[in-house]
Amino acid sequence: MSRDYAAAISALNSLQSNFAIVKEFNKPENRHALNLRSLPETVELLRRIGYKPSDLNRLNPIHVAGTKGKGSTSSFISSILYQYTPSQCSSPILNKVGLYTSPHLRFARERIRINNEPISEEQFARYFFEVWDRLEDAARAAGEDPSNLQTKPQYFRYLTLMAFHTYLSEGVDAAIIECGIGGEYDCTNVLEQPAATAITSLGIDHVALLGNTIEEIAWHKGGIIKTGTKAFSAPQPPSAEKVLRDRAVDKNTELEFVPGHPDLKQDGDIKLGLAGDFQYGNAALAVATAGELLRKVRKQDIAADLMQQPLPAEFRKGLEEAQLEGRCQTRHEKHVSWYIDGGHTQESIKLAGQWFASQIQADSSSQASAAKKLRVLIFNQQTRDSNALAQALHETLQTALGSGSPFTHAIFCTNVTYKEAGYRPDLVSMNQDGAAIEKLQVQKGLAEKWNSIDPSAEVKVFATIEEAVDFTRELASREESRIEGDEAPIMAFVTGSLHLVGGFLDVIETKPYSKKP
Repeated sequence: MSRDYAAAISALNSLQSNFAIVKEFNKPENRHALNLRSLPETVELLRRIGYKPSDLNRLNPIHVAGTKGKGSTSSFISSILYQYTPSQCSSPILNKVGLYTSPHLRFARERIRINNEPISEEQFARYFFEVWDRLEDAARAAGEDPSNLQTKPQYFRYLTLMAFHTYLSEGVDAAIIECGIGGEYDCTNVLEQPAATAITSLGIDHVALLGNTIEEIAWHKGGIIKTGTKAFSAPQPPSAEKVLRDRAVDKNTELEFVPGHPDLKQDGDIKLGLAGDFQYGNAALAVATAGELLRKVRKQDIAADLMQQPLPAEFRKGLEEAQLEGRCQTRHEKHVSWYIDGGHTQESIKLAGQWFASQIQADSSSQASAAKKLRVLIFNQQTRDSNALAQALHETLQTALGSGSPFTHAIFCTNVTYKEAGYRPDLVSMNQDGAAIEKLQVQKGLAEKWNSIDPSAEVKVFATIEEAVDFTRELASREESRIEGDEAPIMAFVTGSLHLVGGFLDVIETKPYSKKP
């Protein structure tokens, strides 16, 4: 049996829950039992691969939960802490900084980063199969059939175990661990004594598992708050703030809400590495949290009033160099300017729409030039209320642009990557309704919805991301003669799903644009 990266991804994909199982998990009547099993099962799995929860304290973990901004905040924290490692300073405070996030965009190894870089294919394969072998050995010792996939955890939990194993093996001494869903029962919550915890902006999402009120969701997210660990939070709605305060009181620990930092503002001199005005709030939360870790390791004098003082040079550099693909990201080809954001909740899709609106004038040399340009939407959301998200996006852009027709073309496609090859292996998804994808049910529903709210737009439905990209590029080639100078004749906005964005990035990287003769 091969033990390379491709084999690891193939084995990892076998751990995905299929669509039928996901439907059962998402039933409210199954929620409580599923939640209660999560952490005991994770502790047992940790034991089977040779660790106990207290071993994770060696990582000085920072635990991050929230509805939106988790990935951005985690990336800012990682980038700040990286400035205190040997490669960045002469008197290092930290050795290696780990960053565990989800989902990935193009490659599964993106989820497990060290010093802001994904681990290599060789590292991924080595640590993947070390965990695999330890689980099989433990199953044999328990009299179980090691070939039975029931002896292995499902996809996300396996990667969580693998991340812990990787970081402990590699000598990581600060690790930012992003929750998957929720907090209280999330498998990452086996962390017993994090160095700090952070809760980003809360909103309504994953209601089947977390509840359908902001208070219920706040309770779950607040589950990462631990006794003896200072917690930080972005500003929250009053009712959610009260829940978080109550949870901190129950844990007898301090919770600080972070409204901002004087150096972090739109007209300031710090240009964040992540685009979007809303990122200043995520950056402020990251500053407070990173400062707490550096104080905790007690190797750096970080002022107690850090949030009122000019930011240290290392913090500024970390914020400016932070990177996160798929969030308010711009890519330029000769004939298309691509604007990319994986917003997939009501709140995040509105923020993404506001960002795109801000780019429309910035992208054009004049108002007249902007008016000539075609604007294309490429959209999908396979598992949430896709029509509601599309409606929210349209309303946001209509308000920002003063036009009921923000796009000349609206394209709705599945998350399948390629016409002939299908999904690239790292992007295979078995936990979606295969029949609905094959019949383009969601996409046809979105097309009907968009036709009703913007009849002037030309609406297209495609079975793959590659076809959506091909159509947009061909449209751009035809439009080239109508635009003066070097400007791209088309602005294309790709949004609605991180899975869509990941596949899209793979397509434009793997099949770069070349104009047909």
